[in-house]
Amino acid sequence: MPVPVRERVSALVGDVGSRAAVARLLQVDRSRVTRWLAADEEPDQANRRAIDAFEFALERLTSRYRLETALKWLEGLNPHLGDSRPSDLLRNGRVAEVLAAIEADETGTYA
Repeated sequence: MPVPVRERVSALVGDVGSRAAVARLLQVDRSRVTRWLAADEEPDQANRRAIDAFEFALERLTSRYRLETALKWLEGLNPHLGDSRPSDLLRNGRVAEVLAAIEADETGTYA
């Protein structure tokens, strides 16, 4: 049975520490995150995918790094991604590229 979006958003809030931090990651208004948590509104398809992508990426990254470092990794320029920010790619559905960059980082591959 699929996990309701509200629970996935709640998990992401727990991971990053606040609704405001989730809003910054997803580039949405903080009130939108609040509405998703209250089940007053459902995220659109793009935001659902981004929520899932950030959760997955954070899970992979926090197996290697502390949460603070993982969040910085997501927001920093990444040479494996042509100096793009992983968070930008995740928001745009380019999850496979970010996962490849995580794997390159895990194996110590240089860009």
